[in-house]
Amino acid sequence: MSSNLYRNILIATDGSENSIKAISCGIEIAKLSGATIHAIHVVDTPPVISEVWTAGKDMIYEMMISDGKKIISNAKKIIEDSGVEVREVLLYGHPSEEIIKFAENNNMDLIVIGTLGKTGLERFLMGSVAEKVVRYSKVPVMVVRNGKEKLILRY
Repeated sequence: MSSNLYRNILIATDGSENSIKAISCGIEIAKLSGATIHAIHVVDTPPVISEVWTAGKDMIYEMMISDGKKIISNAKKIIEDSGVEVREVLLYGHPSEEIIKFAENNNMDLIVIGTLGKTGLERFLMGSVAEKVVRYSKVPVMVVRNGKEKLILRY
């Protein structure tokens, strides 16, 4: 059985345990709907690295790119092993902005993203990619939480 509701699903991954949970949830939806998954990792290019640092900047950036390629490769393997069609995408920039831009410019039907469940000062200092995606995306978002609550859907 398949559905036309979801044809293209974006799964954002950062390699964390919770993003692996998000991949699993996305796979189940893709299996039910016959969708293609677009596994995305965004190499964060914070202004402090690009504008302030000089010594070691290139080495750090290359390490971030290498890590991103490993994360995407791992996600692709998990998804392929499940029998779902997958496309891997490595982007550069601010994660929430790039995820939203990719989803809106590439006709994604759903964004699946994990969250670490940070609260209070820790969330304020770190920001929350998932929260920004939920807040600003025009594409429906499914958030897979770390903890008791598994998902949040926003349409």
